[in-house]
Amino acid sequence: MVMNIPALKNCEERIFRDDIVGVVRAADGVVVKVITENCYLTHEEKERACRWIADSGADFVKTSTAYADGGATLDDVRLMHRAVAGKCQVKAAGGVRTLDEILEYLRAGARRFGSTRSDQFVRAFRDLPEHAKQPYADFLSDLT
Repeated sequence: MVMNIPALKNCEERIFRDDIVGVVRAADGVVVKVITENCYLTHEEKERACRWIADSGADFVKTSTAYADGGATLDDVRLMHRAVAGKCQVKAAGGVRTLDEILEYLRAGARRFGSTRSDQFVRAFRDLPEHAKQPYADFLSDLT
């Protein structure tokens, strides 16, 4: 789901959170990702949105739909990861194009990615020499 941007900008926490809580309840155990669409938000709004989203029971905050003017940035992922304080996970979407970038986003706190290049990433990772896979090892253990 995309969060209620007007409610966030107007500091209408109850409206904002009730929207997410309703989707989380309706999802009944299915993973809920809430898209913040960061390109429209200030630093403070991103932080507040992530706190409210995490406190509302969503499983993920997501940087963008990847259809607006901007996608994921490392600074945004770091901010989002700090703001959710372990209550949910961060998904980076839009603009992640290489395995090296994936590693940087993982280090920044992203645990899921939205990309049209997923198949290319999997093939590229498989083709890496074993020593080049080592920096990913800590993150891959999360998948088992």
